[in-house]
Amino acid sequence: MSGLSRRHFLLSLAACSMPVLGAPRLFTPRQTAGPFYPDTPPLDSDNELVRVAGESSTALGEVTDLSGRLLDRNGRPLQGVRIEIWQCDANGRYHHPRDRGGMPRDSGFQGFGFTRADDQGRYRFRTIRPVPYPGRTPHIHVAVFPDGRRPFVTQLYVAGEPGNVDDFLYRRIAPELRELVTAEFRPGAPAGVEWLAEKDIILDVTPS
Repeated sequence: MSGLSRRHFLLSLAACSMPVLGAPRLFTPRQTAGPFYPDTPPLDSDNELVRVAGESSTALGEVTDLSGRLLDRNGRPLQGVRIEIWQCDANGRYHHPRDRGGMPRDSGFQGFGFTRADDQGRYRFRTIRPVPYPGRTPHIHVAVFPDGRRPFVTQLYVAGEPGNVDDFLYRRIAPELRELVTAEFRPGAPAGVEWLAEKDIILDVTPS
């Protein structure tokens, strides 16, 4: 092998082993907030949705510990950023005046909650495993409020749910991005928790 051919061969091997510079980074896709974002957040609006102050009963449904990290475009944590979730209760009812479904609302479910990411960008909620809503596969709405930027809104789906493939909003997401809004729900270990779910949210922002 000539010197030039050998050099070309070695450079080709090196190129195969190096990351491609400028390769597109995948960000969590945006989705609609839907019609049932709270008009007025409940008085009890912490990050534990399965207990409501003043209610003797806890929420119906399968208790879930949902956690993850808020990250910027470079993979760095977004510290102190507010994150909200909201979803229908185990009866398929949103706690919103425009939701007039036939089933009663679960008064033991908060329906909405918020927290702030810690210094590692981590967030955590205690909620229920989402259930189907008329015309929709199970999902949890998520809103993130980076400082000085418009809110980021998306929806979080359950891996393996049969209804995902027919859900009109899930199908709008490019197939290669669906994993970014789809979480595995694994049987929970802590007492009183039935499922553990974890999903990082990666925003196309840089720290201000």
